Amino acid sequence: MGEEISRIHFNDEDFARFEERLADESRRFRELSRGGGLTNEGFCLGFEIEAWLVDRNCFPSPTNTEFLAALGSSLVVPELSRFNVEINGTPQPVRERAFARLEAELNNTWRHCLDVAHGMDRGLLLIGILPTIRKSDLTMANVSVLRRYVALNQQILKRRGGRPIEIDISGIESLHIEHADVMLEAAATSFQVHLQVPASETVRFYNASLIASAPVLALGVNSPFLFDHLLWQETRIPLFEQAVAILPPGADPVDRRVSFGAGYLRDGVDEYFTDIFHRYPVLLPIVSDAPLDSFAHLRLHNGTIWRWNRPLVGFDTSGRPHVRIEHRVLPAGPSILDMLANAAFYTGLVTALARDSRPPEQELPFDTARDNFYTAARHGLESRIAWRSVTDLPVRELLLDELLPLARHGLRMQAIDPDDIDRYLDVLEARVRSGQTGAAWQCRWTELHGRDFLKLGAAYLERQRNGAPVHEWNL
Repeated sequence: MGEEISRIHFNDEDFARFEERLADESRRFRELSRGGGLTNEGFCLGFEIEAWLVDRNCFPSPTNTEFLAALGSSLVVPELSRFNVEINGTPQPVRERAFARLEAELNNTWRHCLDVAHGMDRGLLLIGILPTIRKSDLTMANVSVLRRYVALNQQILKRRGGRPIEIDISGIESLHIEHADVMLEAAATSFQVHLQVPASETVRFYNASLIASAPVLALGVNSPFLFDHLLWQETRIPLFEQAVAILPPGADPVDRRVSFGAGYLRDGVDEYFTDIFHRYPVLLPIVSDAPLDSFAHLRLHNGTIWRWNRPLVGFDTSGRPHVRIEHRVLPAGPSILDMLANAAFYTGLVTALARDSRPPEQELPFDTARDNFYTAARHGLESRIAWRSVTDLPVRELLLDELLPLARHGLRMQAIDPDDIDRYLDVLEARVRSGQTGAAWQCRWTELHGRDFLKLGAAYLERQRNGAPVHEWNL
C-alpha cells in the first residue's frame, strides 16, 4: 500500500486477472521459500513513524501537501489523512551503533520537520491518538491526495454493502459510534519497526515477534483517549481493527483485515502468504505486467492486510528477494529516545527468543500470545499475562526480572555496542520502575488538571520538544 495506484474503478475482469496473477505469485514465492531462493544475508533495521500536523491550539491541521512541498525530503511522505505524515528511517545493519545511527538521523529529520512546520505556523506531534481529534476531522474532505486512499475507502464500503463503519470499544469507559468512511483509521498513528531477517531464521523470528508483542506493547502504550473517552491504554489497537472492518460484528476476529493473525508459522514464511491469499478477498485489483518474481500482486494484496506483525517481501541490491518483519504494535511517541529504546527492546527480545534452544512457541500457545497482546493493550504496565509455563504474571515484574535482561542478551548476540545497549534499555528499566508510559502520563495529567484536551495537547507537545524520555516528564 506504500505505492500509488493508477486508477480507482475496477470491474469483474480486473479482479479475476489479479487473482490469477496473485495465485501464480503465491506459488512462485512458495517455491523460492522452500528452495533456498530467498536471501540469507544478515539483519537490517528500519522504521516508519506517523506524525500529526497541528495548529497552535493542537487541533489537527490538514496541510500535509503544503508541508511536504516545503520540506522536500524523500524520508517524509504523505499518510492517509492530510494532517498526518510518515517519517522513514534509512535501514541499518543490526550491529554496533545501529540504533544510535537511526536515532541521529531521526533527530535530524525531525528538526528539519519542526523548522518547516514552524515556518507555516504549525507544529508536529508524535502520539498514538491525538487527544484533540474530533469526529468531524475524520472525513474524506481531509484525505490525502492519493488515489490509493480513495480506492481503499470505496472498496471497503462496497464490501460492507454501504453499511457505516461501527466502532464499539469497552474499556474504562465505553464508546459506540458509527462513521461514514475509513478515515477513523487516520486517528491511530504508529511507530512501525522493520526487521529484515535471514531466510533460514524467518519462522522463528516471526513467531518470536508474535510472542514479544504483549510485553513490547505494555512498555509502549500511548493512546488512552478517543473522542473525550478514556478507553484502553492503547486504544489505537481496537480502533484500527474496527476502522477498516469489512465483516459484520460477531465474525471471527481472525478474518479481520487488521488482527493479531491466524497462528504461528510452522515450516516456512510462505504459509503466511498462502493464508492471506485464501482468507482475504482482493481489494485493489491493479493488474501489472511486472515479472513474476517481482511479486507485484502479492505485495499489493499484502499491503491491504494490516496484521500487527506482518512479513513483507523486498529485494536486496542484486534483486534477490528477502523478507522483513513489520512489527506494527507500537504507537508513535512519546519521545524519539523512547521510540528507539522500544525498537531496541523489540530487536533484542525477539533475537533471544528466536534463538532460544527451547522454542517459546512450543510452550506458549498462540491463543495465549494473542490474549496477552490484547491484555497489554487494555492495561499497559498494569497487565498480568501468561509467560511460558506461568499463567498469571505482573508484566512489570516479568519485564524487570526476565525480559529486559533477555533483551540485553539478544542485543549482545547482534553485536550492538555495549554502551548503546545500556543507554536504551536503562531508559526502559526506568520507565517500568516508574510505571510512567505515555498513556499513564496522559491519564495522570488529566486526573490532576481535568479533561482539558487542548491543554493536555500543549503540555504533551512542550515535553516532547524537550526530548526527555517519558519517565522523566513532570505533571
